[in-house]
Amino acid sequence: MKQVCSNNNSPGRAFTLVELLVVIAIISVLAAMLLPALAKAKEKSRTAQCIGNLRQWGLAFRMYADDNDDFLPRRGQGVQALFQIDRPTDWFNALPPYFGCSSFQQLVLSSNKPAAHGQSVFVCPTAKDAGGTYFLPYAMNMNLSPWNLPVATKFSEVLQPSFVVALGDAPGPYSATFPSTRAYSVVAPHSSRVNLLFLGGQVEDDLLARF
Repeated sequence: MKQVCSNNNSPGRAFTLVELLVVIAIISVLAAMLLPALAKAKEKSRTAQCIGNLRQWGLAFRMYADDNDDFLPRRGQGVQALFQIDRPTDWFNALPPYFGCSSFQQLVLSSNKPAAHGQSVFVCPTAKDAGGTYFLPYAMNMNLSPWNLPVATKFSEVLQPSFVVALGDAPGPYSATFPSTRAYSVVAPHSSRVNLLFLGGQVEDDLLARF
């Protein structure tokens, strides 16, 4: 019986070491080119989410004033780290109900206080928790409706609301912020840029150095 033999037993051509090294080098170059672009796109998405959060706060400022004889909410503790969270007219308690969210005090009491990278209108997605009792990566303009005034500021008393900052990116432990060398100063988490909500309702990003 004649045995049929295959003539396909010759080994296929294998990659040489040099060829493998060339392929690895090409992959490394492509990765080096793509990773920064991916990181930039991810940060752009986070910035857009932060801007969306601030716009919601801006609408709430206007609605709160409409419902409260034109008065604005209070700024909170100013230069002090946030410790008193039970005042209903502080911005972080007064404004959230206007977009269907619990007040900051209610969130704390329910063991659901805002945390870094959380999905919350209270939290900039890029913000990092610098420590402290409470975490508020947005903070109110320290000079707007402070507690050292006998009554809150009225919206109509602000002559040019489109030029007055209401909220901005902040370090986290404070409820109020202002450009300064102090720990309560505004911060720039978005590639050296800071997102600012103006009382007129618009949100702008700018280089922190401008301040």
